Amino acid sequence: MTAKLEGNELVITRVFHAPRELVFKVWSEAEHLRNWWGPKGFELSVAGLDFRPGGYFHYSMQSPDGYQMWAKFVYHEIEASERIVWVTSFSDEEGNVVRAPFSAKYPLEIRNVLTLSENNGTTTITLRGGPINATAEEQSFFTGMFESMKQGFGATFDQLEQYLAKV
Repeated sequence: MTAKLEGNELVITRVFHAPRELVFKVWSEAEHLRNWWGPKGFELSVAGLDFRPGGYFHYSMQSPDGYQMWAKFVYHEIEASERIVWVTSFSDEEGNVVRAPFSAKYPLEIRNVLTLSENNGTTTITLRGGPINATAEEQSFFTGMFESMKQGFGATFDQLEQYLAKV
């Protein structure tokens, strides 16, 4: 996996030994997402998934010690097997956008663009994510979290790799 900051965006690239259609499928269906998305060791519960432009993915994550937090995606663009664009935010149980539980300085919304390309049965994903409608302080906080986000996505994508090997 490679990870870098480009301006205000975190850019992560990783290769998976699975066909692009399968990689796309595990990003687009609740029964798959619950098996790999989120921090390592957390249990993911799906409250709802409506995978279409204008739709959403609303979920909770629970740590081994019982701490629970909610989040959601709002999908903006979907090109089957090629690209997904969504905005991520922390939420409450009803799906309302709320501040991150770990800091009031974390941006309310992060725009993400996932692209998938296939080469001889392997799929390269590139995930670009950065704050939208953020203050200068929120932008600075986001870029200051680079190492933490790199580790977090590394562990999440390790879970994805392990899951792809089983499905």
